[in-house]
Amino acid sequence: MDKVAVNKGRQIKAGLIAGGFTALLASACCLGPLILVLLGIGGAWASTLSGFAPLKPYLIGGTYVLLGWSGYQLYRPQNSCALGSLCANPRYRRLLRIAFWSVLILVSLLFLLPEILPYFLLD
Repeated sequence: MDKVAVNKGRQIKAGLIAGGFTALLASACCLGPLILVLLGIGGAWASTLSGFAPLKPYLIGGTYVLLGWSGYQLYRPQNSCALGSLCANPRYRRLLRIAFWSVLILVSLLFLLPEILPYFLLD
């Protein structure tokens, strides 16, 4: 197997994982306490998650930078792929693209949830 192809696949996966992790950190201030309360876990320490609120714009920006980098790696022309390598396999590339778009949609919904949720709550 081609080492370049394996490294590119790992870079794309690492970008998707890092983007998902920064998205979770960005939403920790808002969704974290809500999820903990819904799970029955509470306490005064849950309010300390609001300390992430000032960092939220930076974390959102970092998430989209990492996801953009992963998308660039995924959709750029693969001239360096050797025949029979993993990156030349269309099924593997399709699976990575499905994972990329799934993560991008879920992350975007996660970021939009605090703005959309008030429309669904009863007054």
